Amino acid sequence: MKLKIAIQGIKGSNHHQVAHDFFGDSIELVECLSFDKMIDHLMAGTADKGVMAIENSIAGSIIPNYNLVYHNQIHIIGEHYLSIHHNLMVLQGQTIEQIKEVRSHPMALLQCKEFLKKYTHLKLVEDVDTAETAKKIQEGNLGHVAAIAPKVAAELYNLEIIAPEIQTIKNNATRFIILKKQNKALPKEEINKASLRFITDHKRGSLATVLNVMSDCNLNLTKIQSLPVIETPWKYAFFVDVTFDEYQQFAKAKSLLEIMSEDFTVLGEYKNALQ
Repeated sequence: MKLKIAIQGIKGSNHHQVAHDFFGDSIELVECLSFDKMIDHLMAGTADKGVMAIENSIAGSIIPNYNLVYHNQIHIIGEHYLSIHHNLMVLQGQTIEQIKEVRSHPMALLQCKEFLKKYTHLKLVEDVDTAETAKKIQEGNLGHVAAIAPKVAAELYNLEIIAPEIQTIKNNATRFIILKKQNKALPKEEINKASLRFITDHKRGSLATVLNVMSDCNLNLTKIQSLPVIETPWKYAFFVDVTFDEYQQFAKAKSLLEIMSEDFTVLGEYKNALQ
């Protein structure tokens, strides 16, 4: 039986590419037009696992996704980094002079800003997904619209790429996390990265004390993100990623942090994809 993998977007999207890279060919895609819907499928059991973008090397963190993982008690079981390539694509035979609108995900439009500035006649329109835009052009035979999408979307929807690699910064990558409703217990010797959430009190130096514990236990802090605790104004939760050489180092830090911080939660223990 094929694994059912929930993704934000449709076939031809970057999420589709990550699902293929991480799980291989023998998968059944569950296409979702929002991250909330993707989480719903995981919670309902209509998808086995999910793929979620969490941060981009240019645009930074996708803030709402941190809370989606935490509040739904979803587990991070892996991660994958994908180099992002944006291409301008149109119906076969169209030219950029014939195009009136460029549609894509807001992040894609932002990451291609310098290229698009050259063409002042183009109206930029935000859409929910890069590949979804490409599909709409094909289905609606939209001769006045271009999409910014991955190369595979042009192949799937028979579009012509009239400007390849239009992203402003060529070294552009997105980190994706792999999600599951129930935690996947990897052998401890294979685990060398973890994602955590905790709250510190308002005393001076509270966060520094927590970070010092991590350092003393030989954990390497690779990411820290603060988010407001909605139920308590002016209180903040910290989402942290750490890497380590031995699980025992993390286990020691975990036992200390459970005592030192409030609402300490391990969101996932998995393999570091940047080894």
